[in-house]
Amino acid sequence: MSKTRPSLRPSLQGYVLLGPALIVYLLFAVYPMIDVIRMSFSSWNGLSPQAKFVGIANYRAILTQDPVFWGALWNTLIWTSAAVIIPNLIAFGVALALNQNIPGRSGLRIVFYLPVIIASIAVATIWKWMYDPFFGLFNGLLTSWGLTGWIMDWLGDKTVALWSVFVAHVWQSVGFSMVLFLAGLQSVSTTLIEAARIDGAGRWGVFRYVTLPALVPTITVVFVLSLINSLKAFDIVYGMTGGGPAQSTQMLAMWAYTQSMQLGVFGRGAAVSVVLLLITLIVVIPYMRWMFKREDMGR
Repeated sequence: MSKTRPSLRPSLQGYVLLGPALIVYLLFAVYPMIDVIRMSFSSWNGLSPQAKFVGIANYRAILTQDPVFWGALWNTLIWTSAAVIIPNLIAFGVALALNQNIPGRSGLRIVFYLPVIIASIAVATIWKWMYDPFFGLFNGLLTSWGLTGWIMDWLGDKTVALWSVFVAHVWQSVGFSMVLFLAGLQSVSTTLIEAARIDGAGRWGVFRYVTLPALVPTITVVFVLSLINSLKAFDIVYGMTGGGPAQSTQMLAMWAYTQSMQLGVFGRGAAVSVVLLLITLIVVIPYMRWMFKREDMGR
C-alpha cells in the first residue's frame, strides 16, 4: 500500500500561492516607494553618478521657498474633496436606476461605462477641443442659443479652469463607480428585501435599513479608490492645462513630476511625492480602520 505524500500546512500553502504576487508587489511597488523616500533626503539632478545627502533640506525648500507647492496642495485638496463626493453620488444614482428592470438597461450600462476604458490623455484631448474658445462645442452651443454672455475661455480663465477639468474627470470616472455600486446592489439579499416588505417597509425603508447597510463594504471600496485616484490626479490635468493658467490647476502629483522630470530637481520632486503619500495614508488608514471596526460590530 503506497503512502500518500503529506500535504502542506494551510498557512504555508497560502504563502506559497501568495509568493509570486508578493514578490512582484515588493519589487514594483514597495521598493520604488522606499527609493523615493530615500531620494527625498538627497540632491540629484538625474545625471550625476551619485546623489548627495542633504537631510530635510528638500522638505524645507518645498514648504518655505516653493511658490507653487501650497497652491498645488490646495488644488489637490479641493479636487479630492469634490472627486470623492460628486462623481460617486452621480454613479450611485445611475446604479440605482440601472438596477431596475427598465428597457435598454444593458445598453445604458455600456454607454455609461465606455468613458472609463478611454485613455485619460485621449479624454483630455476630446474635452480640450470641446472647451476651445473659438471652435469648441460648448461655446458654439452657447452662441447658437443666444447666450453669448456665457462664452468664456474655459481652460484659460484661472477662475474656472480647475472646475472645467473636473467636469471631464466626472464624465470619465462615473462609470467605474457605477459598476462597483451595481455589483453591490445585485449582491443584496432578496430574502431580506422581501422580509422588509412583508413587515410593511416602503421603498425608502427598504433602502435605508436593508440596501444601504449591505452596501457598506462597497461604499468603503469606492471611497478608498476614489480618494487614492483623486489625490494622484495627473494625466487628465496635464493633458488639458499642464497646470495652467498661472498654476491654477497645478496638482501635487503633477508638480512632483515637473520638479523631477522637467526641472531636474529629483530630490524636491521626491519630497513632494512623499508629502502626497503621507496625506493619502493619514486619510485612508483611519477611515478603513473605522469601517472595518464598524463591520466587525455589525456581525
